[in-house]
Amino acid sequence: MVTSAWSRWLLWWFSALVVPAVVLLSSCAGSGDAVAAAGPPQRIEVDYSAGIVQGGVSRIPVAQGRRVQLMVRSDVADQVHVHGYDRKVDVPAGGSATIEFVADRSGVFEVELESRSIQLAQLEVS
Repeated sequence: MVTSAWSRWLLWWFSALVVPAVVLLSSCAGSGDAVAAAGPPQRIEVDYSAGIVQGGVSRIPVAQGRRVQLMVRSDVADQVHVHGYDRKVDVPAGGSATIEFVADRSGVFEVELESRSIQLAQLEVS
């Protein structure tokens, strides 16, 4: 026969360890967003030179929840701005700059050279 002290001890261990572990593990299960963000980033490269976006301004599809690595090369110094995510980075003349973020909002977001108001690309997140 199990004593009441033994029962209380088992109940305490169960409530202190097993229940929190189950809650923690169940909160990790989801729609896959965490897995998408944890995987390799979607690398997007944009080249701006001689006053134009090389290859033209593109609308680039991005899966919502995906990590994005946006690399911009430019022959002019400016600030690259991803609207809607409010991510900014300075790009030097003749150099490159990279912005990394998780695309956690759906919609179409403009990427531009901020001070020149030149659109570089559109990110279509869905």
